[in-house]
Amino acid sequence: MPEPTKKDETETESAPPPPEQKTPEEGGTEKGKVWSIGEGEETEKRDNDAQRSTLFIEKPQSGTVSVGGNITFIAKVEAKDLLRKPNVKWFKGKWMDLASKAGKHLQLKESFERHTKIHTFEMHIIQAKLNYAGNYRCEVSYKDKFDSCSFDLEVTESSQAAQSIDIRSAFKRSGDGQDDAGELDFSGLLKRREVKQQEEEPEVDVWELLKNANPSEYEKIAFQYGITDLRGMLKRLKRMRREVKKSAAFAKGLDPAYQVDKGGKVRFMVELADPTVELKWYKNGQEIRPSAKYIFEHKGNQRILFINNCSMTDDARYYVTAGDEKCSTELFVRDPPILVTKGLEDTSTYVGERVELSCEVSEDDANVKWFRNGVELPNDPKSRYKFKVEGKKHTLIIEEAAKNDNAVYSVMTTGGQSEAKLSVDLRPLKISLALQDQTVRLGQEIHLKCEISENVEGKWYKNGQLIEASDRVKLYHKGRIHRFVIASAAVDDEGEYTFVPDAYNINIPCKVHVVDPPKLHLDGLGENNTVTVVAGTKLRLEIPITGEPTPKVMWSKGDKWITDSGRIRAETYSDSSCLVIDTAEREDSGPFRITLKNEAGEDTALINIKVVDVPDPPEAPNVTEVGEDWCVMTWEPPANDGGSPILGYFIERKKKQSSRWMRLNFELCKETTFEPKKMIEGVAYEVRVFAVNAIGISKPSMPSKSFVPLAVTSPPTLLAVDGVTDTSVTMKWRPPDHIGAAGLDGYVVEYCFEGTDEWIVANPELTDKTKFTINGLPTGSKILVRVKAVNAAGESEPRYHPQPILVKEVIEPPKIRLPRHLKQTYTRRVGETVNLVIPFQGRPRAKVSWHKNGSPIDKNQINIRNTENDTIIFIRKAERSHSGEYDMKVEVENLEDKATIDIQIVDRPGPPEIVTIEDVWGENVNLSWKPPKDDGNSAITGYTIQKADKKSMEWFTVMEHYHRTSATINELVIGNEYYFRIFAENMCGLSEDATMTKESALIAKDGKVYKYPVYDDFDFTERPLFTQPLVNTFAVAGYNATLNCSVRGNPKPKITWLKNKVVIMNDPKYRMFSNQGVCTLEIRKPSPYDGGTYSCRAVNALGEAEVDCKLEVKVTQ
Repeated sequence: MPEPTKKDETETESAPPPPEQKTPEEGGTEKGKVWSIGEGEETEKRDNDAQRSTLFIEKPQSGTVSVGGNITFIAKVEAKDLLRKPNVKWFKGKWMDLASKAGKHLQLKESFERHTKIHTFEMHIIQAKLNYAGNYRCEVSYKDKFDSCSFDLEVTESSQAAQSIDIRSAFKRSGDGQDDAGELDFSGLLKRREVKQQEEEPEVDVWELLKNANPSEYEKIAFQYGITDLRGMLKRLKRMRREVKKSAAFAKGLDPAYQVDKGGKVRFMVELADPTVELKWYKNGQEIRPSAKYIFEHKGNQRILFINNCSMTDDARYYVTAGDEKCSTELFVRDPPILVTKGLEDTSTYVGERVELSCEVSEDDANVKWFRNGVELPNDPKSRYKFKVEGKKHTLIIEEAAKNDNAVYSVMTTGGQSEAKLSVDLRPLKISLALQDQTVRLGQEIHLKCEISENVEGKWYKNGQLIEASDRVKLYHKGRIHRFVIASAAVDDEGEYTFVPDAYNINIPCKVHVVDPPKLHLDGLGENNTVTVVAGTKLRLEIPITGEPTPKVMWSKGDKWITDSGRIRAETYSDSSCLVIDTAEREDSGPFRITLKNEAGEDTALINIKVVDVPDPPEAPNVTEVGEDWCVMTWEPPANDGGSPILGYFIERKKKQSSRWMRLNFELCKETTFEPKKMIEGVAYEVRVFAVNAIGISKPSMPSKSFVPLAVTSPPTLLAVDGVTDTSVTMKWRPPDHIGAAGLDGYVVEYCFEGTDEWIVANPELTDKTKFTINGLPTGSKILVRVKAVNAAGESEPRYHPQPILVKEVIEPPKIRLPRHLKQTYTRRVGETVNLVIPFQGRPRAKVSWHKNGSPIDKNQINIRNTENDTIIFIRKAERSHSGEYDMKVEVENLEDKATIDIQIVDRPGPPEIVTIEDVWGENVNLSWKPPKDDGNSAITGYTIQKADKKSMEWFTVMEHYHRTSATINELVIGNEYYFRIFAENMCGLSEDATMTKESALIAKDGKVYKYPVYDDFDFTERPLFTQPLVNTFAVAGYNATLNCSVRGNPKPKITWLKNKVVIMNDPKYRMFSNQGVCTLEIRKPSPYDGGTYSCRAVNALGEAEVDCKLEVKVTQ
């Protein structure tokens, strides 16, 4: 027999359903609703489902509706953690999916509230019928989550008074083949019931009780009279209340219900109106056949059925048929009540002991209930009450009894009960370990520990005040040991502490004394406890101090104690001490010691007082290097910085003959070197320095020795390899582009082996040649070569050979290094000298050949000279016949290289042809002519027109560089007669002869005199203006990048490029171009370090303009 359980009384009370389930006819209240919820195994299963619910926030509730009424069931699911709508299904019974039954009487709806994020699912039953009653189920699923809820629907008709049934109680069914067999288990209704003293009561008709009782009392009646199938009885009671129709076949039918004890005998009897009618008996729909158990008797019109030795399987519904009519009844088989054969006994024990209360009942494994002071004890694994069943013996176990376990404990069965009193007393308490007085330092742990003989709780007190556990105060209890812990003691924690065990009038005291050693708080001071004061000002230094009791404060400097009076004095207060210095002096600088003492200890610290002043002037600076308009000067810091670090220096200069000093920097120079600029070469200068600290500026230093700026030359140019052997390398170069006033003394050639940084001087003495051979080199090695130009100002920047040179004579393919100006037409005038040097490379023994217009060159007219590295074509006196295409070919073994040079020899043109006077009017003459036949081997660039009065025949130029072949001559004198002549002009100049008009032009006196307008000269000057600015650019590392902008201005502005506001000068990584106002900066193979802000600055006499952009260099992955 399963253990009976009982629901709370509140769960069985009749309550109106939610608003959604009210019917128009009944308002949603019906007694039958109580019958269909919380009964038996299905109720327990639904309760368990509710506990495990993971998706439902509101489940559909069971309800009752009258025939023809409407009812709505609602389920709600929260969508906060769901990404899509969950899947919901409605079922009737176990398998019938209601989605396919939707129609006139059944509607399924769903909605979603966006604000609350809740899905609502509704099932509407419209015009309910009797066969709609039953169990329903709602299932919701989402991915791997699942939730289910069952509920009942009862459809009722108008209730009628049922026949009176003389049956005392009903029992649980267990018969095979019954409709309701095993469907419900009423054991769940036996939970948490208060024990009531049973008294002998007279026999009571349970059916009458149920018919007349309130539905909220059904469970109470069922438990009192041992009913285990309340649901079945209620269904039968409902059928009994239906209107009984008068039968034509039965004169007297079966009673509505019968009851019999287990093992007893029951008699069913009906009286027929027609004894000839065939009669059949049925049990749960199966026909009953005569046997030793079932005996049939006929007495006139009476038909009787006897059932012998009734068992629980005979608890069923029976009916008898006579023709087409049927008469039915219910048989209830009742188990005998379970009696308490051995009751509980009163027990006394101590706190912490194990307690067992035992009783014996009349049957093995019977279902009993335990109560404490009338309240049922839960059978929960987490409960401190344990239940043990050994056959007929039932035991209540309390592992560790507590004082609050004093109570009356009782046990109840269906046939009796027993109770006993449990008394739990305290054991005499002994103190195994008392609290000890403690003295702790501030910030250390306070740990109080005591041990008593009993495992009881207790309370801690400080100075009589209760102490509660907190984040700072930790209270521990393990067994008989109690501990009090404060991780970091404070001054307020000092006092008397007491531990008081619960339920005992015993105090365990101790005293805690918290001491605080003296401490100096120097957080507000600078690094190394340094305090800085300006000379001549007052210092008042306040040092916070702590300590209990208040410590004694002593100040000292060296061996001298500082008193509380004088220029330097100490002032002491309760929480601080002050050092006062009136009118600080440099001699006051130094360490001051402060010492604190009290009974808990002492603390001391050194405080560095630093008196600062303006620094002393630096020594006279030295000029270490001189340039064209600059110099490099160095100096030593001042001997005394005034007690404050030197922040920087100001530099001034003047001409030696002048007395006016000029400041060179307006931002402090942080270093002890400086480079003055923009000086005049050859003029003597002097410089001096000021030191600056946080206090102010020092006096100026003594002037430096006078110096005269001189410029070193620019680097040599065109450094190239002239020849390589197995042991030597011959280099050649060109002189510097800019030599300067200091002249050029010679060159220094240096080399280093690849992979090293050690440069070796190849010529210990300067060489004035532009070619040098480095000897004694190991064969197969690679060297780097550089050349410097030297003059009185020093060495120039070196010119590096771009690539390592292999010391080994190898075959070098021929390559003609055609100069840039020879890549275009090379033009010379007749009679000028032509001297062209074309360098080439090729090893060994390169062969050079020349052709003119495809034919060999006539060496009588043109001189050719070849060397190992270049070839020279020389024409002493050029003639026009020397014009043409010259083909050069360099051969090294089977390799060759070719180049073509176009030489054009030009001469002055011939005179124009046939100058004609086309028209004469007023003071004007219109002339026209034809270009000359001989243009001098060069394009005609213009014409020069002259006029001459017929009387004097003196020629005057009226037009020059005129490009057209017709012109109008103006402002001629009226009445004069003129001749005109014209010269042709090309790049060589005017033609030797001029062509004159054959006729003269007479300027008649008739006509009006034309007055020419006067025009002011146009001012073309303009300050620089960028018409196209720079744009931000992204470049790829290793690939050349260009920055472009355009500028206009008159006079032509000077262009300067800057990177991060620093002028770019003499850096081979950058190439700068400017053509027709378009400015270009080329950055060769940039790296990420070349990124930054680039600026282009244009300056002329009228002003300046500047644009900038950002360049970012990305490295390819």
